[in-house]
Amino acid sequence: MVYDRNRDEAMAQSKERLESSDYAERPPTSDTTDSTSTTSSVDYDPQLHTLRSRATEVDLERHTTRASDALSRIHTQRLQHALTVGESVKSHPSKAPLPPFGAGKPYPPPLPAREDYVVEFDGKDDPLYPQNWPLKRKVYISAILAFTSICSTFDSAIFSSSSKSVANAFGVGLEVSTLSSSLYIIGYASGPLIWAPMSELQGRRLPIVIAMMGFGIFNIAVAVAKDLQTLMISRFFCGIFGSCPLAVVAAVFSDIYDNRTRGVAIAIFSSTVFLGPLIAPFIGGFINMSYLGWRYTAYIPAFMGFFAFALNAFFLKESYPPVILISKASELRRRTKNWGIHAKQEEIEVDLKDLIINNFSRPLRLLINEPLILAVTVYLSFIYGLLYCFLTAYTLVFQGVYGMNAGVGGLPLFGMVVGLFIAAGYIILSSGSYNKKLEANGGIPVPEWRLPPVILAGALFAAGLFWFGWTGFTDSIHWIVPTLSGLFTGFGLLIIFIQLFNYLIDTYLMFAASAIAANTFVRSLVASSFPLFSRQMFNNMGIQWASTLLGCLAAILVPIPVAFFFFGKRLRMKSKYAPIYEKAEEPMSDENEIAAETNGPLRE
Repeated sequence: MVYDRNRDEAMAQSKERLESSDYAERPPTSDTTDSTSTTSSVDYDPQLHTLRSRATEVDLERHTTRASDALSRIHTQRLQHALTVGESVKSHPSKAPLPPFGAGKPYPPPLPAREDYVVEFDGKDDPLYPQNWPLKRKVYISAILAFTSICSTFDSAIFSSSSKSVANAFGVGLEVSTLSSSLYIIGYASGPLIWAPMSELQGRRLPIVIAMMGFGIFNIAVAVAKDLQTLMISRFFCGIFGSCPLAVVAAVFSDIYDNRTRGVAIAIFSSTVFLGPLIAPFIGGFINMSYLGWRYTAYIPAFMGFFAFALNAFFLKESYPPVILISKASELRRRTKNWGIHAKQEEIEVDLKDLIINNFSRPLRLLINEPLILAVTVYLSFIYGLLYCFLTAYTLVFQGVYGMNAGVGGLPLFGMVVGLFIAAGYIILSSGSYNKKLEANGGIPVPEWRLPPVILAGALFAAGLFWFGWTGFTDSIHWIVPTLSGLFTGFGLLIIFIQLFNYLIDTYLMFAASAIAANTFVRSLVASSFPLFSRQMFNNMGIQWASTLLGCLAAILVPIPVAFFFFGKRLRMKSKYAPIYEKAEEPMSDENEIAAETNGPLRE
């Protein structure tokens, strides 16, 4: 009887403690934020910034403080994490009786509140926080990740130069051998559904290390394949493992760079990523012409993948703050012998249902219900598909029309490479004016600021397509003329991608991961179809008219960013997922602050 009474009392106390701790873990609403802000030891800035999300799955209200953007960013990362992989431990109700504790022991008394034992970063200047790392460490990590991403994008295009050789080796048509490139891109669409949630649970480093090992192994399988089925299946898995850097590296940059430097870093990184598929065709062409043969267009990416695996395994530091805190908690437990010390990340209970909803259902719902995401996805899918369409078009023009060999015929793609670097330079130079506007607006980004460069880039991209088609269909025009069209298409390609991705991030904030997941999945599926019909389209319509068709489609899509520039705010106001940014334009006096609390803050 004493045992049962002790057990019942312990269960009741545990339930009460659990309810109180669960309440403490819920994201703060406006009421809880107001009550807790008065007890904070941090002085609040007189200029109050409020972020509200109407009818979203989480009610948010954030006040920016003098404690640095780093700390408010930690809070935002927690919200993004909760919306991707879930929050802390959940209590699953069970009708089964509670099992005995064992060995005749009574149930122990309830533990103190979990929050008292959760480790945190030590203020805004904590050297463990990734954005406070030395610049030298950030640079070498960025270089490693840039090379890792180049391995993936390089492999996506180098094998396309072997299509004829593969068709001859296995006795199939050219269309069938081209399917190897499409399957790789389909792997790009599927892989992020695995790597993105894994990076939110286990950190950024582990998925990249695993993926680069798998990437190298399956490229070896492609190189030694004895039948077409093995080659095709292996190419698909190369795409799945190769998609990890593209899904995770941007998150690493978000971890280690703040708002003022991230734009420059991502511009440089993105230009190197697009560099891969543009330099791969001429390298693959020279390999196919040499004694090495087509199989080395798979061996070389495999060697690159294994080298990237070694670099990441030995030199890449974990940058995901929740996982860094796990290491900190582990060290504190070991040195203090207090087993209760833990990180918030260690409380997570992985729920398959939640993972499916967060990583499959929500991106689909966003794609269907959000016109902003749908329109941006259509635009980027077309642009991304043309990147792989160019690999076919340049082959037909410079090898078919101008009679260049497979190696030299890929060199004109350097026109697009130069355009990419011009675009990267433009973004770097314009980042100063963007930061000034951001500072003048109290650190609150306005998504529409990203769109004017997209409008210009879209027009130049369409012009580049017309230029390429109507100067590359005859050898009476010097080959340098269609080559120079790559300046426009390369510039437009990078600007459109970077600025529209930033637009999605600024618009959807804590739902940005789901918005980008929806975009990436559809974009990769659409792009995978372009290599299958592009050769027939250019052969049947003629180079000039096929390019005209693509140029007209590109011109039709230019009004999308124009419409968002003028009507984007109105669409955001109607969205269930896009937060509403609000700010008080000037520091408030006590009387004005009371009035603001009564009437609500001013809208953007």
